[in-house]
Amino acid sequence: MRLSAFLLIPLLLLFVSFSAAEDVVAAEELPPNYVPSAANVKGDKFEFQSDNKKILNIVINSLYKTKEIFLRELVSNAADALDKIRFKSLTKPDILADTGIGMTTEELKKNLGTIARSGTSEFVSLLEDKNADLSMIGQFGVGFYSVFLVCDRVTVASKSNDSPKQMIWESTSENDFTIGVDPRGNTLGRGTEITLHLKDDALEYLEEYKLGELIKKYSEFITFPIYDIATEPSEDGVEDVPEDSSPKKTTETRTYHAWERVNQNKPIWARKPSELSSDDYKEFYKAFSKDTQEPLAWTHFQAEGDNEFKSILFIPKKAPSNFLQKLEVSMKNVKLFVRRVFITDETELVPRWLSFITGLVDSDDLPLNVSRETLQKHALLKSIKKKMIAKAIEMIRNIAGDESKYLDFFKQYGVAIKLGVVEDNKNKDKLTKILRFYSSNSEDGMTTLGDYKKRMKSKQPQIYYITGTNLKEIQNSPVVEVPLARGYEVLYMIDPMDEYLLQQLTTFEGTPLQSLSKAGLEYGDEDKEEESKLKEKFADLSDWLSTVLSEHIESVHISTRLAKSPTAKIMNAQALQSGENVMLMYYQSLKKTMEINPFHPLIQALAKKVEKDSANPELTQLAFVLYESTLIRSGFELKNPHDFAGRVEQILRSNLGVAADAEAEYTVVPAKEKVDGEDDEKKDDESEEVEHDEL
Repeated sequence: MRLSAFLLIPLLLLFVSFSAAEDVVAAEELPPNYVPSAANVKGDKFEFQSDNKKILNIVINSLYKTKEIFLRELVSNAADALDKIRFKSLTKPDILADTGIGMTTEELKKNLGTIARSGTSEFVSLLEDKNADLSMIGQFGVGFYSVFLVCDRVTVASKSNDSPKQMIWESTSENDFTIGVDPRGNTLGRGTEITLHLKDDALEYLEEYKLGELIKKYSEFITFPIYDIATEPSEDGVEDVPEDSSPKKTTETRTYHAWERVNQNKPIWARKPSELSSDDYKEFYKAFSKDTQEPLAWTHFQAEGDNEFKSILFIPKKAPSNFLQKLEVSMKNVKLFVRRVFITDETELVPRWLSFITGLVDSDDLPLNVSRETLQKHALLKSIKKKMIAKAIEMIRNIAGDESKYLDFFKQYGVAIKLGVVEDNKNKDKLTKILRFYSSNSEDGMTTLGDYKKRMKSKQPQIYYITGTNLKEIQNSPVVEVPLARGYEVLYMIDPMDEYLLQQLTTFEGTPLQSLSKAGLEYGDEDKEEESKLKEKFADLSDWLSTVLSEHIESVHISTRLAKSPTAKIMNAQALQSGENVMLMYYQSLKKTMEINPFHPLIQALAKKVEKDSANPELTQLAFVLYESTLIRSGFELKNPHDFAGRVEQILRSNLGVAADAEAEYTVVPAKEKVDGEDDEKKDDESEEVEHDEL
């Protein structure tokens, strides 16, 4: 018996079959759907050379990652053959039909019997050398032998215009191959037919959907049409005439077979941009990416010179739900093609920060290893990557020309641009200029660092910012009070990525960025004499607070950033990501600087009381309440909320005239002990309630 699947390319008819031993028949019988084999073809047997055996073993067992590669290799070889016969037609006008170039006896022996014909010994040495440059393997042309990944026998029928007879080549990949005359005669006219006799573990390739799936994956954009034989059931009307009654109309399900084209999409990147409309790009994007929405933007270009390739890149309208949630995982949205054949999406054609880009690059010159999937670090690949990054940045900067459109883009991909600033040092300056941040200058909009600099005040030495997790929270932070009151613009950085960004982005065009939550704030117009007087005036209070709160703070300073709040704790732990629990706990455990507002009435009153009686225990409790309320106001978590609540309660008692040791008068009513049989009575009561509800 034989199970078969059929795949038709204009130049190659491929039979994928599973054959049992009883399929061998005498050549003269020639039954319908007869497939010739070495058992019934009179021909000559040839042995593979010793090096060829080594190559076959390596090809079958080592070079290819997946079995499915065999179909891609056959289709690619077929397309090459069709190109070759078209080229020959330029010098031989009698060639009119594109059915493949075909091979003579000598060509079958040379092309299929001598593996890696461009220097077999050299090829074996290259394969066995673990440190060899595998980018050289592609020149040897051994893709055909990937068929032995899925079959234990392959039969090739071929007819060339240079041979009067149609020939058969067959091998089991073990020791030899057979070449003989095809007993069917000239059934091809010209061209090649390949029959694969599948192994037991490769029967999935007999399924129509599997063949179609692989064609769409690897060879969807081959120039020539590829057809798969489709099976479709259909219900036909049949007239049933019983002996003792009138005719009746019944239906009968029948199966029909028809050739169906698999590669429907066209490689529009091979055409000039001037020949394509916006609708062409949108339709191609939807088909290529399987996205239902139109792309936000695209770029279509061709690199010329020593390294030529064509590419189309798209920016999806919305980022995937899992986009950059794990920085160590990159998305594989850019596919590599070689002569319109899909090779891989596992090579890093774009850096991690550009992983939201969807598209492809098609090169005719890229050297490949034999598997066409594990690309090495080749100079051409580096050149392609450099060009694609430049074109992607150019596309993004073009979007930035439309502020409304760019804000939509930045809300989706702003974290990626920030990651680019962190990781792509070569393009850091370009990317920094297109960053956007929330600002006190605009309630709803965002601004660039360049526009911020244009609005800076006279002698302003720094770009001021504050980090946090919530816009409203940091807008009400005590550390922004003086800068905002004085008319300075403050950038609000609420993206978790901002903390990493600011480690790399410390200056912009020569102006340092300064966190309002950290030491080092300057306005450029400070009155040093006045600051010195205030520092001297509150020296006793500062020293006393430093002593009382020595376990929690490092020092106490006179603040230049507080207007309405009495105190602030400098450095904002909320700037760290919530997921960084270990770092957050460590960060909060560090001693920080406490700043006091010398103009606030609470600070002034506390300074007077400390000056009179610094040993008063009530003042110590007030110091702790002041410190803990500062933590809350500055966005920190309390280490011991219970102690804080206790101190607040003592203040309330003092103000309300309640004794410090007074307790609530509560009469305890003991719970009753359960008596025997109580549970049974409860069950009976519940049962009666249920019956009552049913009534």
